[in-house]
Amino acid sequence: MKAIGLRSGLLSIAWILLIWLVFIPPVLGAEVNNLQAAIDEYMNATVKTGRFNGSILVAQKGEVMVKKGYGTANFEWQIPNSSETIFRLGSVTKQFCAACIMQLEEKGLLSLNDQLQKYIPDYPQGNIITIHHLLTHTSGIPNFTNFPDYISTMMIPSPPEKTIDRFKNLPLEFQPGEKFAYSNSNYVLLGFILEKVSGQSFENYLQENILKPLHMEHTGYDHPEKILPNRASGYDPSSEGLINTPYIDTSMPHAAGAMYSTVEDMYLWDQGLYGDTILSKASRDKMFTPFLSNYGYGWIITKAFGRKVIAHDGSINGFATHISRFVDDQVTVIVLSNFSHAQSSLIAKDLSAIVFGEPYDIPIEKSYIELEAEILDKYTGKYEIQPGLFAEITRKDQFLFIQVQGQPIIQLLPQTETQFFIQEVDATLTFITNEKGEFTEAVLHQSGKDIPLSRVK
Repeated sequence: MKAIGLRSGLLSIAWILLIWLVFIPPVLGAEVNNLQAAIDEYMNATVKTGRFNGSILVAQKGEVMVKKGYGTANFEWQIPNSSETIFRLGSVTKQFCAACIMQLEEKGLLSLNDQLQKYIPDYPQGNIITIHHLLTHTSGIPNFTNFPDYISTMMIPSPPEKTIDRFKNLPLEFQPGEKFAYSNSNYVLLGFILEKVSGQSFENYLQENILKPLHMEHTGYDHPEKILPNRASGYDPSSEGLINTPYIDTSMPHAAGAMYSTVEDMYLWDQGLYGDTILSKASRDKMFTPFLSNYGYGWIITKAFGRKVIAHDGSINGFATHISRFVDDQVTVIVLSNFSHAQSSLIAKDLSAIVFGEPYDIPIEKSYIELEAEILDKYTGKYEIQPGLFAEITRKDQFLFIQVQGQPIIQLLPQTETQFFIQEVDATLTFITNEKGEFTEAVLHQSGKDIPLSRVK
């Protein structure tokens, strides 16, 4: 078997996996003479290894230290990303929706304790689900983006009423308030309530009450058919390399994920949340209070490097986004990518480490061995990860690929005859034989955990 140097082209990864890293010594933020050079070194490595494509912004105490684009906004025309490039935000939209709801409460137009049945009288068990439950993902309402038909229907226009009809008659997964389970259905319902109470569309209310006051001129509700200067194209991985992401009608995600923005505009949003322009201190305190699983209202409130951080990820066809706000230190890190497989949250964490002088890691490329097609064919088939969630392993030419249901396809590269890795992530997949020598399962080694995959065919 011959060792082969890994090509530097862009490879595919899944959002559920972590980047493969190599440790380097810490850099003390206070002693860095050229912070941009340190960030450039890290970011250029992520681009070289196919792990990132997009724009970043790093700010501290009201001063933007770095704002820069990396990689390509449009591969057909080879247009580079910049700090003015427009990206879809995905679930980062939820924090804007939550702020709109808080404004409506301040105006006395609704209460966070209002029951869902007040706004949708025929909603089953709407008498025990509150706006608070929706904001905190504790309603028990199933997540419609996990439904088997979501991929085949996401391109069909679906206003909130139509989307709500898809899940409203399904049983709750648990009693409201008992557990946390992230569900886009919650924020589609919140968008519907917002429109009913305000008498405006979510898009118009957002524009008038948040975007205009903060002068966010390059942010809005995305309509794919509109011409947006500086809009990035979104890309997904495939067995053939990068491809244009499938179309999604943004009426489907609505208030759960339909917005677009730039890193510069997102910084205006960050700064606006330090004052009373958008929300009162009382409302901000409510929004940033962690409930179950550290989720507040459209934000996750936790700690990193021993510091309080308020953050959220976003993921939508062709895009992966993240914003982290270290509010006590007044440090903000914004990462927007037009790769669906970019690990934006991990990149944001490493950029934060550079600022705070904490240890961080730079991605490296690894090499793989070549295996015969007959060996690879032994591993192809369908595997169950958990009840109802499957992965398909296929072969194309001399390579294996794995695709988790509803996720991008991932290339598996062999280290040994039974152990495979993904170039971009700290994860390996090992195939296991039974007493008859048959490959009946695989084990994914990720983040110190072993996740079994049972072969079903």
